[in-house]
Amino acid sequence: MESLVSTEWLEGELGADDLRIVDSSLFLPAQGRDARAEYEAAHIPGAMFLDLASLTDSDSKLPNMLPPAHKFASRMQSLGIGDGARIVIYDNSPLHTSARAWWVMRTFGASRVAILDGGMTKWLAEGRPTESGRPHNRHGHFTPLKDEASAVDKTFMLINIDEGSHQVLDARPADRFAGGGVDPHGVASGHIPGSKNLPQDRLFNADNTFKRGEALRSEFDAAGVDLDKPLVTTCGSGVTACTLLFGAHLLGKDDGRLYDGSWSEWGADPATPKASATA
Repeated sequence: MESLVSTEWLEGELGADDLRIVDSSLFLPAQGRDARAEYEAAHIPGAMFLDLASLTDSDSKLPNMLPPAHKFASRMQSLGIGDGARIVIYDNSPLHTSARAWWVMRTFGASRVAILDGGMTKWLAEGRPTESGRPHNRHGHFTPLKDEASAVDKTFMLINIDEGSHQVLDARPADRFAGGGVDPHGVASGHIPGSKNLPQDRLFNADNTFKRGEALRSEFDAAGVDLDKPLVTTCGSGVTACTLLFGAHLLGKDDGRLYDGSWSEWGADPATPKASATA
């Protein structure tokens, strides 16, 4: 199974014993949408709902931090996802949150995991089948094997400003990166000094599918990123930065890392240096 699968392919695989389909839609509070309610109203047949908003470290004050391994394993098992399952993730969010689910699952050792290209937007546009309600699911057994190198912390990022060992790429919209307006997380505005900006929505075509090949590579090139060099991605709270990691993955780069605390942590700390378009 490829890491990006088509709607046509998925419809042909519906009902396969080893296939688990996961709706990982997540919305910002300001968007006024209820991910679970939308899932229950209509989802791809057999899909289970992964509540990314709660799949976090509940002991952290920061949003969306990686959960402990036992919490992740418990959630996967409740979704019927066991060791060796083929997992296809999709979303119906402008934040393209399936990439966050993909990154979290890979971090904890899921090796056969893919994103549905075009997500629910394309699935519905093509008139493919849906169902409603909450499907019954049998439990699986998932063994988490955490990759400790997949995420970095604030200390790493502070050292990186001086040493420059990793390129830093920010997935937020250009105006937020530049420091304009009020940050939605209620913290200072701006960006990490030395970082570059590639808004996550630039990685997609008009039909919500991922750009591929040279069209995708040109977006990283335009942002001033060399994919042959070490890379850390960041965003507002560690979600859309995963889209950049998946985009890099599509171009053959699998050693990209995530600053999980992202701007929610950096912007909230008065001691961290901050840059803006005018500073």
